[in-house]
Amino acid sequence: MTELSSMKNIGKEIEKKLQAIGIRSGEELLQIGSKEAFLQMKMRFPNVCLVHLYTLQGAIDDIEYHQLPDEVKRDLKHFSDELK
Repeated sequence: MTELSSMKNIGKEIEKKLQAIGIRSGEELLQIGSKEAFLQMKMRFPNVCLVHLYTLQGAIDDIEYHQLPDEVKRDLKHFSDELK
């Protein structure tokens, strides 16, 4: 089982938030996906922002969040905007 903190972009703060919504391993994050994890985080922690979503996707893709392809960023931003 992969520890969340061993994934790219996942620091203590995001790890605690993920654990608070029931995601305790990298495999669980991969299974649920960045959008669903973000949605659950947003419901519990309303102050999470688009950067959190990028961070989750970067962790899943094993790249730094600022290196996500523009197309992926646009899709994630659109998803985040739809939640408002």
